[in-house]
Amino acid sequence: MEARILINHRQTELIIRRFVLQLTEQHGNLENCAIIGLQPRGVELSRILIQKLNELKPDHKARYGELDNTFFRDDIRRGEIHMPRPSKIDFSTENLNIILVDDVLFTGRSIRAGIDALINFGRPARVELMVLVDRRYNRELPISADYSGVVVDSRSTGEHVKVEWNSNQNQTWLLPNKG
Repeated sequence: MEARILINHRQTELIIRRFVLQLTEQHGNLENCAIIGLQPRGVELSRILIQKLNELKPDHKARYGELDNTFFRDDIRRGEIHMPRPSKIDFSTENLNIILVDDVLFTGRSIRAGIDALINFGRPARVELMVLVDRRYNRELPISADYSGVVVDSRSTGEHVKVEWNSNQNQTWLLPNKG
């Protein structure tokens, strides 16, 4: 089975625009909100989201941060190498509505680790999850996305998802399983 494009650049732009509209519909000017990209792969999506939010809703009040979950992962001592990156959150998350952003929701374990890491910055009023790709039916934990770009079932095919970010050719691929 060959790799195939799941979301092309134009579709990615439309999804991000939809995300901005959904956020402002749900949270108004985002005064009590923070958009936090989950390191490493959710950061690029969150940066593009903030850019688009600044273009479409320049009066928004959302805070922005980037969160590393390395030391909260349940596989940290299982032989895989995870390089920590600095978290960049210069505000308390106490009583804020947090929109946690990642590229792909698969098992839910990275998100769980992200939520654990997030609590170090304060107790949020609410945590919502935004993902570009939701690989449903693969969940190991009871976690679901509040905002999804696309939903794909790759459980039976053994395929995996790879998001490639670059300035003009953002694409998301559905790739055959390695092996």
